[in-house]
Amino acid sequence: MPSPETRRSPTPKGNNTVEYFRQAIANVGSYGPIAPIAFILIYAVAVVAFVPGAPMTIAGGALFGVLRGALYAVIGAAIGSTVAFLLGRYVARRAIERRLARMPRVAAIDRAVCARGRRIVMLLRLSPLVPFNFLNYALGLTTISASDFLLASFGMIPGAFMYAYVGKLAGEAMALAGAARVPRDASYYAMLAVGMAATVAATALVARTAQRALRDV
Repeated sequence: MPSPETRRSPTPKGNNTVEYFRQAIANVGSYGPIAPIAFILIYAVAVVAFVPGAPMTIAGGALFGVLRGALYAVIGAAIGSTVAFLLGRYVARRAIERRLARMPRVAAIDRAVCARGRRIVMLLRLSPLVPFNFLNYALGLTTISASDFLLASFGMIPGAFMYAYVGKLAGEAMALAGAARVPRDASYYAMLAVGMAATVAATALVARTAQRALRDV
């Protein structure tokens, strides 16, 4: 019988899932021309599997840069969230309803979505009111149409840019730490830091504005 010191506690299943997708994203850079497509598909599947999107968006920023990283992340998130929305509406409806019964805040969101539809979903995308991945399934139980749900995905853009910028900054820092010669001067990295601060401030302002609008509703 192994001693307490040598006995290993089992790794939670959720952690295994996150680690699997993390490794998959880390290998995307080796896929050559199809790397963007692979990233988008992995991201979409991860959203359906309840894997947090922020680390993947950060990885996208490090791999592809801010603009492309944010774009690919939004496309992947839009595809994955739409699949989850349809699953919630047509496949896993009873399971989602049981879960919602224990979440009064989401029930309030349901009532607001029934009244305001696309506008509310857009605000929810801008403001982290409830977990993003579960919200996709929960919205499948509301009266909002799939097309309006997809259009509301534009609300993910500010957050995607912020996390992609974080990834870009982290990638630059790693390159700087590992390089024998610094390819760019200090002003370049100072501009990255200023841009990061501005991006975070703008995203926080948008999120706070959305939160106030949701409270008014």
